[in-house]
Amino acid sequence: MFLFFLSSGMFLGWSLGASDASNVFGTEVGPRMVKLRTAAIICCIFVVLGAVTSGAGASHTLGKLGAVNAVAGAFVVAFAAATSVYLMTLARYPVSTSQAIVGAIIGWNLFSGSPTDSHALSKIVLTWITCPILSAVIAVISYRILAFFILKFKVHMFKLDELTRYGLLIVGAFGAFALGANNIANVVGVFLPVSPFTEINLFGSFNISAAQQLFLIGSLSISVGVATYSKHVMTTVGDGIFKLSPVMALVAVWAHSVVLFLFASQHLEQLLINLGLPTLPLVPVSSSQAIVGAVVGMGLLKGGHNISWRTVGGIAGSWITTPIFACLISFICLFIIQNVFQLTVYLP
Repeated sequence: MFLFFLSSGMFLGWSLGASDASNVFGTEVGPRMVKLRTAAIICCIFVVLGAVTSGAGASHTLGKLGAVNAVAGAFVVAFAAATSVYLMTLARYPVSTSQAIVGAIIGWNLFSGSPTDSHALSKIVLTWITCPILSAVIAVISYRILAFFILKFKVHMFKLDELTRYGLLIVGAFGAFALGANNIANVVGVFLPVSPFTEINLFGSFNISAAQQLFLIGSLSISVGVATYSKHVMTTVGDGIFKLSPVMALVAVWAHSVVLFLFASQHLEQLLINLGLPTLPLVPVSSSQAIVGAVVGMGLLKGGHNISWRTVGGIAGSWITTPIFACLISFICLFIIQNVFQLTVYLP
């Protein structure tokens, strides 16, 4: 029965793969630097690796926002978030799954009368503001450094093109890994408190935790979304906002990937703590905001004249409407599930 309820999480994972693969490979596929099939294969492999090995960090903060304590409730929350993401994906906007799941959890909190952790919510919302700004800053600095070395060593145009293609594959793999590590919490995080899975021991020394089993299932659903429905949104990011040169595409994906990794890595957080340095919160940040921030940063660096502000405005509008839609859908569906189907959506 749990696997049936988990189906909404799989739907959300599929929607995330369909939408957010564009954030990893859209800037490469748009200018035709990387083939769509190659991009999809690399993305699928590294999303799974990132989710299973490093997905635990961001899930803790999301759990503090609202602990969905009934499996039917978790089903509805994931379904509401997935529906919101799917509708925006149909409109070809790279929507934020992070905002969708947050809106859906708040809808559950409102319906169940559970308090919303204001500290966790403010931490998450703050990242919605800092994420695109940080990504733009990293993109601009990285581009200036890379351009300096290209000019200094006088790299030939054909050699630069070849190196850029290999670089795009490498940073794309890194981006897919970071996407899986950071955003798997959006897909199955609400199922962690109600999961019936137990730890599995393999060969007497290798343990797979209950959370990692959920992360594996969720990441596989993301991979299906990448393989089946990511093409259209990739073209919006790759060409719709600002026409990127191959080197700019490389830098944009690098900046996006670094931002996602910074907000997901427990190892990096521990290293900073050991060095006595401030740390970033481990939260599921918006992959869409990271790549759009990087692309806009590239455009502003070139004067900002060729940026399609209409497209940027449409994407920004989807970021505002997505959590609202998810919250409303969650609240309405919870009412229907509880009163029509007589299922327990929360435990007092």
